[in-house]
Amino acid sequence: MNQKYRLGVIGGGFMAYAILSGAIGSRFLASDEIVVSDPNSENLMRFAKLGIHTVSDNCALVKNCNYILVAVKPQVFPAVARELNGMHVPTVLSIMAGKRKAAVSAALGGAKVARIMPNLPCSVGEGVSAIDAIDLSSEEKKFVFSLFDSVGRTLEIEEGMLDAVTAVSGSGPAYVFLFLKSLTEAGVREGLTPMQAKTLAVQTMKGAVKMAENSETSFEESIAAVTSKGGTTAAALACFERDGFAGIVESAVSAAVRRAEELSDES
Repeated sequence: MNQKYRLGVIGGGFMAYAILSGAIGSRFLASDEIVVSDPNSENLMRFAKLGIHTVSDNCALVKNCNYILVAVKPQVFPAVARELNGMHVPTVLSIMAGKRKAAVSAALGGAKVARIMPNLPCSVGEGVSAIDAIDLSSEEKKFVFSLFDSVGRTLEIEEGMLDAVTAVSGSGPAYVFLFLKSLTEAGVREGLTPMQAKTLAVQTMKGAVKMAENSETSFEESIAAVTSKGGTTAAALACFERDGFAGIVESAVSAAVRRAEELSDES
């Protein structure tokens, strides 16, 4: 049955705003096809400026939508589920880290659930979203993938791998920002101005990513192409190896996976 809104969003945080901005900008959804619920009036004002209808009542939202995007923090979800207890909940798109589909479905009266792990670059149309929508109909899957294609790229994946996805791409932008921060600060210590160092670091990262995206060569081959025997790059790479850079990255990703698993166990 067609409802008043194609998509209702529970939770008005930054990721929800990024997704909806992209969906509207790409014309996949019109602003009057969306409604957002959040207890924070300041959050709702941001969505209202996009022409999106806003409410503070999750029950009213659920009654009037074809699809529900659950975009609250995992720790908040039990309270949302209690509020919706006994209601018929339409197809759910969950972007909550660590919350398994089965747990979300059970808490929402057996609703069909797709689980998605997007990331922050969705806000600039360069996100990547891993999606498990195996339990949905072909029409429902088309909606889910089209929504997230509007803010970047999508990857279909089994739910069992979503904790790894969370650790690599969900948390990954923070790793990139940390590396850029460290590279910028190192440049400043060597005499560059903060603006000069940031410009050099960011553009270098941007260019290298573009090369990696468009090249069929391996990362090892790309590293070798920059590195001359006995040169400056070789000296820097030797320091990375000595200080265990690859091991640090592996440990960080592993820690993120373990935390995602803990969130799942808390479901």
